[in-house]
Amino acid sequence: MRGTPYVIYFINIVIGIAQVVLGLRIILKLFGANTAAPFVQWVYDTSAPLLYPFEGIFPTRALDGSFVIEFSSLFAFVIYTLVGYLLTQLVLMLDKTARK
Repeated sequence: MRGTPYVIYFINIVIGIAQVVLGLRIILKLFGANTAAPFVQWVYDTSAPLLYPFEGIFPTRALDGSFVIEFSSLFAFVIYTLVGYLLTQLVLMLDKTARK
């Protein structure tokens, strides 16, 4: 298939954006970022739809008051990474079988 590299690039870009947003959320939550700051609020609002399927799976733990470990975000990050990898492998497999 001629478009295979473009499909893989598209998958990598979409998953990469999700990883960046979730990674920022994890870091901001961990260090207790001020939720009144516009950037922090944007990151939380943008990442909320990505976390929706994973809400409530794991408890959120607070360390020393404002430091928060949000395990749902970590789990979502791992799952989106695995989904990206599996989709890429599926496209490559379909491309390989189409060439035969």
